[in-house]
Amino acid sequence: MSRIGKKILVIPDNTEVTINGSTVVVKGPLGTLTRTFHPDLIISLENKELKVVRKHENSLELNALWGTTVAHLNNMIIGVSKSFEKKLIIDGVGFKWAIVGDSVDMALGFSHPVKMKIPEGIKASIEKATLTISGFDKELVGRFTANIRDKKKPEPYKGKGIRYSDEVIRRKQGKKAS
Repeated sequence: MSRIGKKILVIPDNTEVTINGSTVVVKGPLGTLTRTFHPDLIISLENKELKVVRKHENSLELNALWGTTVAHLNNMIIGVSKSFEKKLIIDGVGFKWAIVGDSVDMALGFSHPVKMKIPEGIKASIEKATLTISGFDKELVGRFTANIRDKKKPEPYKGKGIRYSDEVIRRKQGKKAS
């Protein structure tokens, strides 16, 4: 049994949830999210509480999707009422970034500048060496942040590169002088 799957989600006052078959639409002050789930999972809404039930108790596929569906619904509800935020830190001599229009321009030690377009629904801001990415879709925020980090991952000797603000880089010792 999934502990997350058994969880009953309470919907905040400023959020509206609409269920149409296996499609769920969540509207809030920050935006609207729509997602279609597995048709054998029954999503019910009663008294501002959202509950997910499986049609077949012994299906391995439904057991795997049950907790995942509740987690996705919870992220949708939190996202439209609050906002998700991830922070990236750039470290290295000559490494820098700037927001120009609707893209993030980065100088990462390559022979060319790296440009990444900011997707719709995401806000980005820069303060010194920290890039803050926020938005109401947790999946989109995480994917865009990971794509930026992939451009120059932190290396283990000096820690140069792009890393998450809460990430710890395990350092290697390097060569010893005799």
